[in-house]
Amino acid sequence: MWLFKEQRLTTPHWRNQRPYLIAQKVDMVPDDSSTEKCTLLLTGYTRAHSLSVNQLVHVSGAGDFQLSRIDIMKDPIPLNARKDHNAMDSDDIEDAEIIRSLAPDPSSQEPLLVENVPDPLAGEQTWPTEAEMAEAERNQKQKRLRKRALPRGTSEYQAAWIVDDTDGEDSGMENDGDEDEDDDGMLLDEGESGFPSQEDTNNPDFEEDQASLHLRDSDEETENDSVMMVCLFDAYEGDNMTREQIEDEIKKIKEAHAEDEEFPDEVDTPLDVPARKRFAKYRGLKSFRTSSWDPKESLPPEYARIFAFDSFARTQKHVVAKALKVEQEGRDDCAPVGSFARFYIKEVPFHVASNLCAASRTAPIVLCGLLQHESKMSVLHFSIKKHDSYDAPIKSKEELIFHVGFRQFVARPIISTDNINSDKHKMERFLHAGRFSIASIYAPISFPPLPLIALKNAAGAGTPAVAAVGSLRSIDPDRIILKKIILTGYPQRVSKLKATVRYMFHNPEDVRWFKPVEVWTKCGRRGRVKEPIGTHGGMKCIFNGGLQQHDTVCMSLYKRAYPKWPEHRFPANV
Repeated sequence: MWLFKEQRLTTPHWRNQRPYLIAQKVDMVPDDSSTEKCTLLLTGYTRAHSLSVNQLVHVSGAGDFQLSRIDIMKDPIPLNARKDHNAMDSDDIEDAEIIRSLAPDPSSQEPLLVENVPDPLAGEQTWPTEAEMAEAERNQKQKRLRKRALPRGTSEYQAAWIVDDTDGEDSGMENDGDEDEDDDGMLLDEGESGFPSQEDTNNPDFEEDQASLHLRDSDEETENDSVMMVCLFDAYEGDNMTREQIEDEIKKIKEAHAEDEEFPDEVDTPLDVPARKRFAKYRGLKSFRTSSWDPKESLPPEYARIFAFDSFARTQKHVVAKALKVEQEGRDDCAPVGSFARFYIKEVPFHVASNLCAASRTAPIVLCGLLQHESKMSVLHFSIKKHDSYDAPIKSKEELIFHVGFRQFVARPIISTDNINSDKHKMERFLHAGRFSIASIYAPISFPPLPLIALKNAAGAGTPAVAAVGSLRSIDPDRIILKKIILTGYPQRVSKLKATVRYMFHNPEDVRWFKPVEVWTKCGRRGRVKEPIGTHGGMKCIFNGGLQQHDTVCMSLYKRAYPKWPEHRFPANV
């Protein structure tokens, strides 16, 4: 008993940051100007902070709205009941006396801005002047006259991205660059830790493999060896194999090398679609941790509809200080803390107001005031963990109801890992139990700290179940989330450091396209693709050590993943 006596209930910090109201009466008034809109009336006591009539408000589960009026009324049930016996006898809140009414100021009322309206001409370029065109022609002529030493296998498109300062290096590779100058290949991120060229061994990440790879020595094999390897490959594979036979062969090998739990990102290369088209959006990375990835590159159309901050921490500090200043000034356009008031919420959809009136009989309806910018859409990241009582799988981009503080909205998150030492994070297909992950969604801006309860509507169940819990981590549209896939092939013939690999691709054009990407094996070997063999997608690879016959050759590819834009933003709008 002494323990219970000494304990004190503490109010959460996020609840003290915003004014809120638990409605004791919910009503609606039809709008004369529109049959689809109405005015929602919520009556109750204001809590935590004073609420301004110029402030935006959120009705839990219904959305964000503006206020048309606030009526501050006489308290029907005062704390000292002996001084006012008539108020104690009054059971109808409608009979409460209105002390004063507050009307919004159009010049200072915060606008209800949800999505950004992009300018379709923002990306247009002006027509170049004659001087700029002449200068471009001179630069083009100088580039043609200049003799550049390019790595072997570099196409014209890839050569355009090579910095001129490195043109003079490796002059001994000039003759090799003419052989495959017209070859098309996969565009890679070359930079501080990007992929090196096929013959470039100056990269620090590749120094440890230089002694064992012997790239130049391996290229000195005779033509008879190459012809013999091609003949053996075609004889083993057989030009008369049907598509069903190839699929059966791949299935048998997959079953023999099944390690789905250790390698969950493995995908099969389609037989009817070229891999360079099926995986056109994917690229290779030399190092997942250190390779560069531009966060502004190839953004989806949804990113034109959201908002971003130059400095989120500075903006949050400014917004909280502004709200505190309004509270301390005690302005006339605010309903004081503890006052009994009726809030007129304008332009509420008629079906939403009807659902709230029906739900008020069984559940409380909560209204909260929003801080500045909290109605605008952005990309929110939550630290989330699957609830112990929820057994069903939670898949990425699956529709969930996010209950964040006072607010409720529908979202379709993507799940990713939280890498502390990298600016890139790997996407996960499911939310795994027993560990925290990051859920990224399109949602209205909210300033942390805020708790999260993720709800999921079960099939055939009336009420949603608690699927996950967590908290708001950050708001950052530039957070890079990469989806990883692994293409696998199997060695057919192994000769020292060289091996013939099949079933990773099904035509030689795909082999040439993905030739710059590094390959690795499940037993720890690393290497590169040397050339295609035959007409069925076989390829010759060179590794930094001896390859075992039962090993599996893998190639990692990545593309950036984004959340799904929700079809409806709030549960009451369904």
